[in-house]
Amino acid sequence: MLFMIVERFKNRDPVPIYQRVRESGRSLPDGLRFVNSWIEVNFDRCFQLMECADARLLMQWILQWRDLVEFEVVPVCPSQETRELFAGPGDRPA
Repeated sequence: MLFMIVERFKNRDPVPIYQRVRESGRSLPDGLRFVNSWIEVNFDRCFQLMECADARLLMQWILQWRDLVEFEVVPVCPSQETRELFAGPGDRPA
């Protein structure tokens, strides 16, 4: 399953996050995959796409970073998979 993670840097300061990543990496538990990330141009937020089959892995990772980051977790589905729900005329999800 895919999750869009919206990170808000505590005190609007991304520097401690980048320092920790340099020193210890992303600290991902086995089974949690980092896909990609995007940083807001004013450095207020980071948007990360993560993938895992067990949401507890995501929770475990969040616990390691909660001292520096506030998290919003949004389960997402790729657009192509969503379009397939509407593939034929009159097809509608139940």
